[in-house]
Amino acid sequence: MRRKNSLIIVTFFTSIFILITTSNALNTISSNQTIRDGVSTIESAGGIFEMGFFSPLRSKKRYLGIWYKKISTRTNIWVANRDAPLKDTSGIMRFDENGVLVLVDSTNSMMWSTNLSKSVVSPMAELLDNGNLVVRYENDTDLKNILWQSFDHPADNLLSGMQIGWDLQKGLYRYLSSWKSSEDPSLGNYKLSLNLDGYPQILLWKGSVLQFRFGPWDGIQFSGVSFDVPDTRFAVKFLFDPNEMSFNFENTDTDMRLMLTPDGDIQILRWINQTREWKIYLTAPRDDCDRYAVCGGYGNCNITQSLSGHGVCGCLKGYKPKIVEKWKLGDWSNGCIRKTQLACGNGDGFVKYSGLKLPDTQNSWFNQSLTHEECKSICLKNCSCTAYAGLDVRKGRIGCMLWFNELLDIRDYSANGLDLYVKVAASELASHSSASVKRLRRSLIIVILILLTVLLCLCARTLRNSRKLRRKGILSVHQESTDNEKGREDLDLPLFDFAMIASATNNFSKRNKLGEGGFGPVYKGTLNDGQEIAVKRLSKTSKQGLDEFKNEVSCIAKLQHRNLVRLLGCCIEEGEMLLIYEYMSNKSLDSIIFDKELSKLLNWQQRYDVILGIARGILYLHQDSRLRIIHRDLKSSNILLDVEMNPRISDFGMARSFGGSEREGNTTRVVGTFGYMSPEYALDGMFSVKSDVYSFGVIVIEILSGMKMRGFYQSDPSLNLLGYAWKLYKDGNFMELVAEDIVEECSPSEVVRVIQIGLLCVQPHPEDRPSMATVVLMLCSEITLPEPKQPGFFTERIPLS
Repeated sequence: MRRKNSLIIVTFFTSIFILITTSNALNTISSNQTIRDGVSTIESAGGIFEMGFFSPLRSKKRYLGIWYKKISTRTNIWVANRDAPLKDTSGIMRFDENGVLVLVDSTNSMMWSTNLSKSVVSPMAELLDNGNLVVRYENDTDLKNILWQSFDHPADNLLSGMQIGWDLQKGLYRYLSSWKSSEDPSLGNYKLSLNLDGYPQILLWKGSVLQFRFGPWDGIQFSGVSFDVPDTRFAVKFLFDPNEMSFNFENTDTDMRLMLTPDGDIQILRWINQTREWKIYLTAPRDDCDRYAVCGGYGNCNITQSLSGHGVCGCLKGYKPKIVEKWKLGDWSNGCIRKTQLACGNGDGFVKYSGLKLPDTQNSWFNQSLTHEECKSICLKNCSCTAYAGLDVRKGRIGCMLWFNELLDIRDYSANGLDLYVKVAASELASHSSASVKRLRRSLIIVILILLTVLLCLCARTLRNSRKLRRKGILSVHQESTDNEKGREDLDLPLFDFAMIASATNNFSKRNKLGEGGFGPVYKGTLNDGQEIAVKRLSKTSKQGLDEFKNEVSCIAKLQHRNLVRLLGCCIEEGEMLLIYEYMSNKSLDSIIFDKELSKLLNWQQRYDVILGIARGILYLHQDSRLRIIHRDLKSSNILLDVEMNPRISDFGMARSFGGSEREGNTTRVVGTFGYMSPEYALDGMFSVKSDVYSFGVIVIEILSGMKMRGFYQSDPSLNLLGYAWKLYKDGNFMELVAEDIVEECSPSEVVRVIQIGLLCVQPHPEDRPSMATVVLMLCSEITLPEPKQPGFFTERIPLS
């Protein structure tokens, strides 16, 4: 009986011990404790962060990492064994006999360690509320005496208080490195670091190739880039002294982070509890001018210049294209060369540029105490000096930076740019001054002539109308002519000559016709300088008139993004209304994915990139443009593909813009294409940013399947493409949805993730659909996705016409 009672007592206390060790997360780990996969975790004191084992998405590999505990969407911010994953759930984190924190597998093989150089007695590991894992002595709570910390070994996320850069005293080099993919946290292709050559700057690398850089620190911020500051508690810090060069951001909220995505995007994100999503405050690089040295040496990139039809690049004053033929064709990589060589002090001077992202500072020389005049004098006396600039905008631009090689990676950035003084020869300086006077004189003459012409036209028109009034007794003016004139006055866009466009398109020859839409026919053209264009010509029978024409111009003229088609100008002349776009050599997305032969041109990775590119374009319209733009007619035929198969959203005739906090509207005139319309828009005329999300979801399923939403037929005639996708997803037969051309090369886990994202976007209720910011995050990270419900328009409820 005693033996039986003893057995019961031992079993009871053993059970209690197991429950204690498996049910609660530990706050710290001492030398005699372990963290076992699936058994226990370590949690920060405030419950903000948690550390344990996880598998990204549907990968079976196991990793030791840190994530946000209170945020419902799993977001990992640090991984220990990035390049040494565990094959099963046998992982254990513990201290070894030397006091080193190690991760071992079932064979006791070391997969990761803190790699301390000395033995430690009574160590302790603690996860802090800022997300930092620290190793310290058990009885020493002073964080200045820590033995090791995860903040010194960042992964792909930078949190408040973390530093990127160099600690020369400790011999530490901290940088961000991207995941290889959303399922693989091993070292990816991209690295974000602070360089030590010349004046320090933040650089984004893809392997050994420089992709993007922030402008140099101006005393307040990194110049040449801008983003929406969340609140006044957010501040960027830059530490620059003999022992340390680093940057970080400080924010009182722990739910804010900077992330380097697997695709090489730099994003600043903040968790919004109300919407349950990560809001993006910055994405870089964001346009063509952010590509490193896109204009070559002495070239200046101006994204708004492309509207004039001359490309984004121009040479600095006193310079000319190095290879004129390539420059005309849009290949600016060879840059510019001097028109006139410098005379080394004999009359050379400087041309001032304002609002620039300063050139690459890797080969620059700087002094933080020199004045502007001293800086100018040094550059003028040094024959090799090509330009100079001030360093600190807070101190009357005290500080001096000099360049001695070609000037690379310059762009116009009036919102957050600095002054640059470029050295030019005396003759160029004189011609620049003379040209300025001539331009001023010419401008005055033009203004006077315009005013005289307007006055003469008004007088002639008044006289003509008066005669008509006397003759007929009424004042009658042809309304269409008035509207056209008014339209031209309201358009803030370069106007092309009709004769020029007619010549470029061979008088709108049938051979030049690319296709036809609701607006009218589209023609290919070639301008006199060799630039290829696409011309949309308003058809006389088109249901779209001047309002839609002006709407498209007013929307897209002010938009600049690498995933939006670029409008070069327009023409309203001789009763014609024309829109002139850059030419997309691969035409529209539907012409590729729905064609048996051409669809082979798009492999799985390219299709995924197209989906991501479209998502980024829509995100720009919804969030990052000056006004919130709702497209209202997103479909595969309105997605154009450039020569590199990059997607460009087009056709903004039906778009609506909103300002301030406006997010939705309604209309009695439902426009767009059935099949791509959201239920609330097609049935009730209500539209919002979530209407575009629905259309995007349809496009995603079309890209994946290679099947059309409109005219889809299967064994069950009541199902449309969305219903078919939903049925296969529910039954676990999702690979049957994949187009035959890509079924063998794509990963099942990636396929089911894309289908999930597509189905989440086509939920029947707008509030159940993710925002485009969340969609981009879903595509670029390994966050856990919610399960979709049955999509809207699961069956054909609206006749397709």
